[in-house]
Amino acid sequence: MQHAHIPLIDLQAQYRSIQREVDAAIRRVVARGQFVLGPEGDALERELAAYCGTRHAVALASGTDALELSLRALGIGPGDEVVTTVFSFFATAEAIIAAGATPVFADIEPQSYTLDPEAAARAVTRRTKAIIPVHLYGHPCDMGRIAALARHRRLQVIEDCAQAIGATWRGRRVGGFGAAGCLSFYPSKNLGGYGDGGMVVTNDARLARALRLLRNHGGRQRYQHLVLGKNSRLDELQAAILRVKLRYLDRWNAARRRHAQRYAAALTRRGLRRAGLPKEQPGCRHVYHLYTIRSSARARLIRALGGQGIATQVAYPSTLAAQPALRPLRLRAGRFPVAERAAREVLALPMYPELTGRAIDRIARVVAQSA
Repeated sequence: MQHAHIPLIDLQAQYRSIQREVDAAIRRVVARGQFVLGPEGDALERELAAYCGTRHAVALASGTDALELSLRALGIGPGDEVVTTVFSFFATAEAIIAAGATPVFADIEPQSYTLDPEAAARAVTRRTKAIIPVHLYGHPCDMGRIAALARHRRLQVIEDCAQAIGATWRGRRVGGFGAAGCLSFYPSKNLGGYGDGGMVVTNDARLARALRLLRNHGGRQRYQHLVLGKNSRLDELQAAILRVKLRYLDRWNAARRRHAQRYAAALTRRGLRRAGLPKEQPGCRHVYHLYTIRSSARARLIRALGGQGIATQVAYPSTLAAQPALRPLRLRAGRFPVAERAAREVLALPMYPELTGRAIDRIARVVAQSA
């Protein structure tokens, strides 16, 4: 029997649901003829600052640039250390190195997969200037304990919100707890464009001004460059598309949460232990960028699900400490036991707003039969 394919994410289904609005936004930009640093980007900055509860927002070319330029704008560079999670996408560490600083990794909490504040505290040295908590898979970090650590050690906090736009900690949306909150608009994100893009949200007017300078070759006017910046401007087409999609973000995040609840009910009904399922921590509101389970039989699960036409993803199959590009840091295996075990066991199941209940039940059935 031929089974219908269930993708990890279905961007075509999302486009079909808002096609008329997206197409109209694209036509508006093309008709205007202004494609870089125009009114769509300005409007998106205002709208996302309001959404995240911050005073300012600066649109950039990628989430990676958002991290790097935030560090540079805060004066963090050579000789400085930045503490961050060892379990994240490579860009988190890459941006620290691109800014000239050194990443110092800490282990994660086993339930949320986010930075363990106690491990982060142990990683701080006299050279530490900042901490980058990553709101992984859509689950917010414990920003109370992280903020307390930062105040005690006089550290800047740069939130990596790439996977968690709309998530909340104690009723406040992520992005506004520290000096900067960094967003990614990569297509697969909860708020994704049709290409790369990113943004920094902040309450610091001076930081926002510095970021605007850095994103545009270090200049405020043509042919006058005050500092060494880079080309990191979000184009008007992406901004216009994102403005349309931002209107639906809360609705889509609510659908993701409903899907997570259905997954949990279907999987536990079929006998899976709740320990292997995502668990929202007290005071947190998860937006399920990824629905990540864990299993010691992961390889078998991948084969079984793939055989039924169900896509999966391992995010992430190794810690950052094990990445070949970071070998010069000389980080030995075994230093991060919680993250290393997670890397062996985590598996993301299909998750997107348009996912049907029938598809979730089918996925749960295959998981339960194969776990």
